[in-house]
Amino acid sequence: MTQRLPSGIRGVVFDVGETLVDESRSWIVQARRAGVTPFALMGTLGALIERDEDHRQVWDLLGVAPPDAPPIDDVDLYPDAVDCVRAVAAHGLRVGMAGNQPAGVDVQLRAAGIEADFIASSAAWGVAKPSAAFFQRTTAAAGLDAAEILYVGDRLDNDVLPARAAGLRTAFLRRGPWGHIHARRPDVAAADIRLDSLEDLTRALAD
Repeated sequence: MTQRLPSGIRGVVFDVGETLVDESRSWIVQARRAGVTPFALMGTLGALIERDEDHRQVWDLLGVAPPDAPPIDDVDLYPDAVDCVRAVAAHGLRVGMAGNQPAGVDVQLRAAGIEADFIASSAAWGVAKPSAAFFQRTTAAAGLDAAEILYVGDRLDNDVLPARAAGLRTAFLRRGPWGHIHARRPDVAAADIRLDSLEDLTRALAD
């Protein structure tokens, strides 16, 4: 589903979870640490996503304490992640990552092979998506006007809609549980471009 990059873009900022990072291993590890089956966890998580409820409620619904998530490793990166990030940089655009992530995600992503002009987390900034303040911090970190930034994410509620409201351009990525569920919703039309993979974004750079 390749489309052209919006005009005037000077930087691309990526969400982290289910955009660059496949969180499957993380959820499986958390399920085992919590003493529940991955199937029970994934099914309950999917129900919360479908109902637009906070996915962090999953542990309460399962009746267990929230376990620690494992750090991001290179095996967790989607196969198209590194090549896409490099293609963006090679195209002369600023590259950033900003997501609702714990402290230390910058170190983990760089160790996994991701390079960027900046890597930020909600924990480090003290503000999380979908707040407007998060996207204001994103714009400041990129050092660009909001309309010059393409924010790439897999969610409408946390990525596309609030980023658009903050003046950024947006790319909706249809992967991961949120991506597949949100792709069926009318609000997906709010995204400037829609992607089935980051390879689509890499191809869009060449058009």
